[in-house]
Amino acid sequence: MSSGPRVLSLPLAGLRVLDLTHGAAEACGRYLADLGADVVLVEPPGGSAGRVDAIGFGLRNANKRGIVLDPDDAGVLARLVDLAGEVDIVVESLPRPLAESTGITPQALQAAHPTLVVVSVTDFGRTGPYADYVATGAVLAAMGGVLSRSGLPGAPPLLPPAGIVAQTVAVHAAWAALVAYTKRLRTGEGEIVDVSAFEAVVGGFDPGFGTQGSAAAGRKETFPRDRPDAAAFYPVFACADGHVRIALLAPRQWRSMFEWLGQPEELADPRYGHIAVRFEAADRLHPLIAEHFAFSTRAELVAEGTRRGIPIAAVLSPAEVLVADHFAASGALVDAEILDGVEARVPHGYLSIDGVRAGLRHRAPRVGEHDAEPFPAATGPTGLDLPGEAGAGPLAGLRVLDLGVIVFGAELTRLFADQGADVIKIENSAFPDGLRQTRKNSAMNASFAWGARNKRGLGLDLRSPEGAEIVRELARTADVVTGNFKPGTLESLGLSRVKLAEINPRIIVSDSSAFGSRGPWSDRMGYGPLVRGACGVSTLWRYPEGDPNHETYCDGATVYPDHIAAHVGAVAVLAAVINRARTGQGSALELAQADVAVMHLGPLLAQESRRPGTVRPAEQGVLGGAFGPGVFACAGDDEWCVIEVRDGADLARLAEATGGQDVTEWTAQRTPSQVTTLLQAAGVPAGPMLRLPEQLTDPHLQERRAFSTMTHPHLSGPVPTSAHIARFSTIADPPLRPAPLPGEHTVEICSELLGLEKDAISALVQQGVLQLPEG
Repeated sequence: MSSGPRVLSLPLAGLRVLDLTHGAAEACGRYLADLGADVVLVEPPGGSAGRVDAIGFGLRNANKRGIVLDPDDAGVLARLVDLAGEVDIVVESLPRPLAESTGITPQALQAAHPTLVVVSVTDFGRTGPYADYVATGAVLAAMGGVLSRSGLPGAPPLLPPAGIVAQTVAVHAAWAALVAYTKRLRTGEGEIVDVSAFEAVVGGFDPGFGTQGSAAAGRKETFPRDRPDAAAFYPVFACADGHVRIALLAPRQWRSMFEWLGQPEELADPRYGHIAVRFEAADRLHPLIAEHFAFSTRAELVAEGTRRGIPIAAVLSPAEVLVADHFAASGALVDAEILDGVEARVPHGYLSIDGVRAGLRHRAPRVGEHDAEPFPAATGPTGLDLPGEAGAGPLAGLRVLDLGVIVFGAELTRLFADQGADVIKIENSAFPDGLRQTRKNSAMNASFAWGARNKRGLGLDLRSPEGAEIVRELARTADVVTGNFKPGTLESLGLSRVKLAEINPRIIVSDSSAFGSRGPWSDRMGYGPLVRGACGVSTLWRYPEGDPNHETYCDGATVYPDHIAAHVGAVAVLAAVINRARTGQGSALELAQADVAVMHLGPLLAQESRRPGTVRPAEQGVLGGAFGPGVFACAGDDEWCVIEVRDGADLARLAEATGGQDVTEWTAQRTPSQVTTLLQAAGVPAGPMLRLPEQLTDPHLQERRAFSTMTHPHLSGPVPTSAHIARFSTIADPPLRPAPLPGEHTVEICSELLGLEKDAISALVQQGVLQLPEG
């Protein structure tokens, strides 16, 4: 692959980005580059220190150009400030002392160029008591609430596979960057965006105070202090040639499973149709399923389960993922050069746009490869074609028809609603969104309230010809349609991009599913837990070989990649909105959640392709002079911390801070907070394992106002919720309007947008086409 020119057919063509990041933050610019932006990576003489990890650096910086500037040369620094005036967005992650000593601060850059968007991506943000702390993906997992829900009770908590937490931060930053750029297009004013990796993980990886999976209806609504049994949810069963995972969430899925088991009399009670009852009966139910599956192969079980409409997936190793026919047929994995002379089998981008992969086009740049190439003149849009003013939010005036369901569907459109878009949640009360399931059949639950805040609700039978026609009429003046059904569903409803473009060429259609519309797995149902199993995540999310718990899959308490896949989709949709201002045309976007997980495992998959057999569940320890992260017991009841040694300098600092004492003994004598304070003062990445309620009282999150309080008339009391995606210099935190009841705004929407009179609406209600709130 060459270091070829910018691709003008991609949605961010014409967007110019100066990339001053290092390490994991480089992946933000990579995603923008995948979408067509001209991203120029700035490195010091000799290249970035991250080049020592050739695979990681190559994947984070593919599709970019590269130049060299010497931070020790005052004249060059002046050139850097001038260069910032030639671009639309600067993304930087400079340590505060370096930024201040060189004068390359976000404030200084924007003062020189008032229309510039400056996105600062740092471990803990530019303000707050942890502002000068250092973190790694493992430390962020500990503090971000991931570690406290991973592993087995009575055993050490378990870190997730390397890389997936850091990728969450990069996607989060890309969304924040485009939101700020959208505001600039509408107002002509720049923006400073302060992205905290810590907050991105708290609110974006699998938030405790955000949209939950359908299985939440089967769990307790409180947050007990004890760590959950991460193997209990979304169970994995042994079979003849490995393991499979199932996810029985909807009543109809349980009925199919009941029939597959031969309709055992002990499970015939209709109460088992409720997920909470099945959770409580797991000790009786799971052994029956295990016995039923034991002598069949993975392929046989997946084929039969798929035929019956049961969500099921084989659990694959990274080596099996690399040779899976599906990922070859779908184009998700390709053999490519990612850095000069470094070839591997690697992920080929998150998604497709108008049928073409927005993925790997050329390798990462050589050091200074494009020094002689200036930024081209601006060719991006000069404004955004949305009605009204941006005062109600950067996306005010944008209308989104939300056909999505569960976590992915809710999260993608919530991001738009939070920024001022008019998001219309369309649902059929006969087939309610699984996110509405409640433990006590209540009118509202916190999960739906979190995911549908700031939206309006339209009750409608989409399966009826009249209902589908109403949606098409709404699409005539809408900007975006989103759905995440089985491939082909939107086509069968006449709501594909091709059909809708006949009445609205400017429409953008985002179609998502578990495994995409291409490849042999396209007909499979899927949720986040099944995607993890099929993409190698679950195999790596285990205790290391030799540990007595190695055979247990410990990722069952998370719905990753649901949230972050939705954020990936939101970035692409917003990029398409920006592109439409330039071209006047909409787009068809397709995203497979499996491709998100594969992208996040990219460095590990590439390593496995180059050195087969080397990627396995990681050892967790920094003893004996080894580099890497470790989970250590601290003083107190089930208290833990994470320490990561990145290099020899960290190892020396750790030895000095501990006085040469054995690390395990040293941490056992101190609380997680004491360990963190002492090691951070020494410059060693460390952080406490925070349980979800502890995040609400964390002093750094409190000072940065990371949480707000949300109320709903149908909830028993206020609930905490993420306050923002980042701290913006002028963009206000989102409002917190309550999520709609089913059909709550049906009359309002049909009257306002379709011009229907009261009698016509009543007639459609009588026919069952339109639906109103109960009572």
